[in-house]
Amino acid sequence: MASTQLTWFKSSYSGGEGGECIEIAATPNTIHIRDSKDQAGPQLTITPTSWTAFLTLATTTL
Repeated sequence: MASTQLTWFKSSYSGGEGGECIEIAATPNTIHIRDSKDQAGPQLTITPTSWTAFLTLATTTL
């Protein structure tokens, strides 16, 4: 799926000053992840199960 067909969402922790941010686009079978400052750059794709595991780990260590 081309990234132009995806609906991207920026992290809710992102501020308006730039900085380090990611964006995600979810499809039924894949979570697409990219750098919000380099939208044409490389993307990481993972399964929804992996994304859920990552979020669980990330939110327990905050």
